[in-house]
Amino acid sequence: MYIYFQKILIMNKLILLTIAVIVAGCTSNNVVDRQNKVSYNPVLAKKLGADEYGMKKYVMAFLKSGPVKITDSTERAKLQVAHLNNITRLANEGKLLVAGPFLDSQELRGIFIFNIESIEEAKTLTETDPAIKAGTLIMELHPWYGSAALVETAEIHKSVQKKAFGE
Repeated sequence: MYIYFQKILIMNKLILLTIAVIVAGCTSNNVVDRQNKVSYNPVLAKKLGADEYGMKKYVMAFLKSGPVKITDSTERAKLQVAHLNNITRLANEGKLLVAGPFLDSQELRGIFIFNIESIEEAKTLTETDPAIKAGTLIMELHPWYGSAALVETAEIHKSVQKKAFGE
């Protein structure tokens, strides 16, 4: 009888071990399956200009307070509208992916992330900004390496933007 119980115990251990191996195999396959569902998309990667890490080169601009201070509120408001219109134009051309002000009143006023690799081209683009031309803002440009998915930001933004700037 003792031997009979040992055999049952061994059989149960084998069954449990088999189940554990099957469950482990299924779990690891599910992880692979989950990863494959959100896996590398070579067509999208090429479209966005991604390297093998899903990254690409950009130019980041730090907008800083310039030497010119406009005290007339009407002139300042006109300049701000022109600045925002320029941002919209650059975004519509696909040259500007991210733009926004910092919310504290410091020397550093905002950022741009340009969808270009060249500092020279970024300099040319920033020189089209009316606030740069007026001297109320200056730009500090830096090459930057970030996710290629940023390229999709403008399209996504349109779907969440209820009201356009300047309205």
